[in-house]
Amino acid sequence: MEDERRLLEALTVLSLEQAMALPFLTYRLAQEGMRVIRIEPPGRGDPNRRVGPDVVGDPERCAYFLPLNAGKLAITLNLAEPEGRALLHELIRRLPVDIFCTNNRPGSYQKLGIDEPTLRALKEDLIWVGITGYGPDQDRPAYDPIIQGEAGWMDLTGEPEGDPTVFGLPLVDLGAAEHGYGQVMKALFLRQATGRGSRIDLSLYRSALAWTVTPFALEVSFGIPNTRHGNTHQFFAPVSVYPTRDGYVYMAVGNDRQWEALTGLPAFAHLGEEAYRHNAGRIADARQLNARLAEVTRQMTTEDLLAQLRAIGVPCGRIRRVAEAAQEPEVRRLSLRSRDPATGAELRLPPPPHETAYLQSHGRELSFPPRLGEHNEQVFGEMLGYSRKQIEDWRARGIL
Repeated sequence: MEDERRLLEALTVLSLEQAMALPFLTYRLAQEGMRVIRIEPPGRGDPNRRVGPDVVGDPERCAYFLPLNAGKLAITLNLAEPEGRALLHELIRRLPVDIFCTNNRPGSYQKLGIDEPTLRALKEDLIWVGITGYGPDQDRPAYDPIIQGEAGWMDLTGEPEGDPTVFGLPLVDLGAAEHGYGQVMKALFLRQATGRGSRIDLSLYRSALAWTVTPFALEVSFGIPNTRHGNTHQFFAPVSVYPTRDGYVYMAVGNDRQWEALTGLPAFAHLGEEAYRHNAGRIADARQLNARLAEVTRQMTTEDLLAQLRAIGVPCGRIRRVAEAAQEPEVRRLSLRSRDPATGAELRLPPPPHETAYLQSHGRELSFPPRLGEHNEQVFGEMLGYSRKQIEDWRARGIL
């Protein structure tokens, strides 16, 4: 674990980032202990800084900005100016930078001096990451729900007779970031093995399409249509949300053996009909079957229903609000924290998908999301050796 932490903490990520997909990717890299430096334009910064309520007394670090930017450093750099581009290139060479990331539109790459060939000439083993809406050959802007619609996700989400519905999380952005995380780790392995860097192009659209593997294959290959199923499942029944006396439970009967076990319970014994013995029969009458199940479950408390289902091995779970899930003892134990030393404000973050040596060694704590340009002096002064006077001059002239 010590070797893992030491190796990953030695890596530097320079990221020209905004919105969500790339900030989530670099947030994941920060959890590994990598030094992540986010670049923002002076004056205005990432627009997300000003989204949501001001919860820490800083209008440039509003609520929506905070979660994805814990554990990072922040500098400003005006890449529209030659001096700004020259400073970026100096950072690449001298820090040195291991991973450069951007989610700018491809049409701006050369203008900003961030195109892969230019940066590759500065550092041969650089890992270059570009996240775009539709790939490096298309300059179209894109946001998560646009891609959800175009990739077919909204055709799969919502009630059968309802309108197409967007998913409750920006899963296109988050999914592309996770795909990027895997590609970055692969590129680091290849660099270690060969000494060569990599170019990684991630498209939100292609990433979203990759997750439609089952509905895509079934419809395109065999003509099996995909329709919205609300809380139910196209191929299994009963699978849905069921009301209880004091809440809701999601139950998923995944095979005939589980159905037999369910109808072995006294409360559900009357549903043990021959027509429902096999999944095909249950699917054929799923709407009526779910209504009959709900008549039973709404007479039971959530705890009683869960206890009975778990005792017979039927997968189930209570429907919680996010705040309720956050209070679970295991979630509280594994959650991350970030504290602002200036104000005492504390940011609590969900557990990462896996343990990292860095988080374990740092008490599961990340530095507080940075102010705009907070680390200009540290990066340009302490790391590159420029004087305070020079930094102030750049700031006055809009370079930093």
